[in-house]
Amino acid sequence: MVDKVIKSDEEWRAQLSDMEYKVLRKHGTERAFSNDSFPKSGGTYFCKGCGTPLFEGDTKFDSGTGWPSFYAPISEENVGESQDNSWFMKRTEVHCNACDGHLGHVFPDGPQPTGLRYCINGASLDYEPEDS
Repeated sequence: MVDKVIKSDEEWRAQLSDMEYKVLRKHGTERAFSNDSFPKSGGTYFCKGCGTPLFEGDTKFDSGTGWPSFYAPISEENVGESQDNSWFMKRTEVHCNACDGHLGHVFPDGPQPTGLRYCINGASLDYEPEDS
């Protein structure tokens, strides 16, 4: 089980940029193609809010959607799911299990071996190369 990270709204606002706060704390979405400059492989992706490891770079793929996409999380313990019925759609939201930060959504149209596409807001991610 991951350790819970609990902060006040003021602490989150002081730590995060406006876009990071909008995405992670208010379940917002950044514009497509605005924040996917991350490498296509290698390294590790962490939660921008709390530093929890979320995705390995080797699971990243180009989905053509304009958001970083992965076919599997590092651990289901680190990435949680909940139903999102906003915008007149039924989707599965994914969030960081440590800080409850909104990451994006998961869809059943990804590549093998999982067939899943974790469509993640770049503003919710930090990246660390393998050699670090």
